[in-house]
Amino acid sequence: MSTITPDRNLTILDAPSNLGLRPPAEDVIPGCYKAPWALRDNGLVARLGAADAGTLVPPRYVATWKPGDGVRNGRAIADYTRRLAARVAGIRESGGFPVLLGGDCSILLGPALALRRTGRYGVAYLDAHTDFRHLGNSPHVGAAAGEDLALVTGRGDDYLTDIDGLRPYVRDEDVIVLGVRDDEDVQELAADDIAYVAGNDIPLEAAERVLVRDDLDGFWIHVDADVLDPSVVSAVDSPSPGGLTGDQLADLVRGLVALPGAAGIQVTILDPDLDEDGSQAATLTDILVSALT
Repeated sequence: MSTITPDRNLTILDAPSNLGLRPPAEDVIPGCYKAPWALRDNGLVARLGAADAGTLVPPRYVATWKPGDGVRNGRAIADYTRRLAARVAGIRESGGFPVLLGGDCSILLGPALALRRTGRYGVAYLDAHTDFRHLGNSPHVGAAAGEDLALVTGRGDDYLTDIDGLRPYVRDEDVIVLGVRDDEDVQELAADDIAYVAGNDIPLEAAERVLVRDDLDGFWIHVDADVLDPSVVSAVDSPSPGGLTGDQLADLVRGLVALPGAAGIQVTILDPDLDEDGSQAATLTDILVSALT
C-alpha cells in the first residue's frame, strides 16, 4: 500500500442529490437534498475549520417509475457521477480531504469512480442496510440508494457500473459493511464474501484488517445517518432499531479517518423534512464535529 495518511485539510462539498431515492409519498420529493443546508446552518464548516468547495447541483429529479424501467433517474445519476468524480479528484489533487454532504447514498458512485481512476481503493460502508439489491437477487431494480453498494462493486447496467471501462470501481474483498441490521441482507453479503460487522458493537480492528493492506491504495468512508439508532436520529427514509449511539459513531469515524489510506468521507440520507425542529440536524452536526476535529 502506498504511504498515504489522512490529509486533515478538510474540504466540504455539497452533493445534494436525491436522484437515488423513491418518492416517500405520492407527489412528494425526497427531502434529503436539503441536508447540506441543515448541517451548514448548524455551523459545520466553521466548526470543522474546513475549506468550502461549494455545491455540485444535481440534475432534475423525476418521480415517475415502474418495474422494468431500470434504475430510477439512472442516466441522470450517471451524469452526476462523472461530474462528482471530477470534483472529488480536484479536491484531492489540491491536497484536500473531501467531506461530501449528501444527498442520498447513490453519491458513492462519484468518489468510487474518482478513486478507481487513480488506483485500487476500498470502502468502509457504515449503514443500517447493505444497499446491495441487484438483478441477481431481486426481480427488478429501482432506487439506486438501495443499490449503490451493488453498483460500485460492478453489479448493474454498464452505464452506471462501467464508466470509462473501469468496472468494478471497488472489489468485493475491498469492502467492509459496518452496522448493518438486517439478517437477510447480511446473508447476501456473506454469500459474496463481502466483510461485515452487524449491530452496534464494531471493533475498529475489523475494518483495519480489510482496508489497511499492502495491495490497497486507500479507502473511502460512507456514512448513512441511519447507521445511528432512531433514538439519536430518526429523520431518515428507513430508520432501523439497534443502531449506534452518537458517541459510538463519532469514535468509529474518528478511528477510520486516522487509519492510513483514508481518502475522504460522505454523509448521507438525513432528511430535514422529517426533522421539524432541526434538532436531529444539530445532533448529526455535533457528531461530525466530534469525529473530524
